[in-house]
Amino acid sequence: MSATGTSDVVLIEDLGGLRIVTLNRPDRLNAFNRDLFAGLQLALEAAAADGGVNVVLLTGAGRAFSSGADLSDMGRSRAPGEEPPPDRENPFDHLQAIAEAFPKPLVAAVNGLGVGLGFTILGYCDFCFVADSARLRTPFSQLGLSPEASSSYLFPLRMGWAAAARALMLGDWFSAQDLVDCGLAQEMVPDDRLMAVATEFAARLAACPQQSLMATKSLMLQAHLPHIKAVRERERESLKALVGTPANREALKAFAARKPAPNSGAG
Repeated sequence: MSATGTSDVVLIEDLGGLRIVTLNRPDRLNAFNRDLFAGLQLALEAAAADGGVNVVLLTGAGRAFSSGADLSDMGRSRAPGEEPPPDRENPFDHLQAIAEAFPKPLVAAVNGLGVGLGFTILGYCDFCFVADSARLRTPFSQLGLSPEASSSYLFPLRMGWAAAARALMLGDWFSAQDLVDCGLAQEMVPDDRLMAVATEFAARLAACPQQSLMATKSLMLQAHLPHIKAVRERERESLKALVGTPANREALKAFAARKPAPNSGAG
């Protein structure tokens, strides 16, 4: 296995036609700041365009898959006179756009904690393997917010209505077994075997002709992609309406007062 590229926040490694992409902010439980949003977007774009890559395997460094949005980064003060970035420069929106239409098989190896986007990003994955210790939740309601990453469409589609409502409305924790039972994950694996099992599966998939993999995924996506894109826009407008409301401000204040580990971010 040879490394084909690294950055501070995203590691890239190739194994034949398989590319392993690792979120690499373990000290922040792989929480998404602007750099990680942009880094994963660029990694997926590069993999999509690379004729030598048939399959991408996504995982996280350390004890978390991803703890969602880095609320400390989101809340940083802007310099005097600095304008907020326009929507077209929103790295989260760019990441969603490439992930939702990713043309090659995307496999997830969920190695631990997954919160917010660390859970909802699985809706974009074609296959998902979860470590025994994995625990995932989407605390949108607890933060006075609504879903993202087209999860209000993809979760009911992939998990069934009841499990999706439990995830998106209640914000319950989902165990690895829960994810397998509802159909979002295909296999629960002992922690120390996760990458070996996921890599072996993804390498088998990568041995198939690229043209067949891409043609099949395109056919599978065609019926859903217009809905996924439309839902992403509706979710975006809903979040705009809810961010900064009294309920959202109070929820964030309570979050800050509890000072939990960086594992409760939505998004």
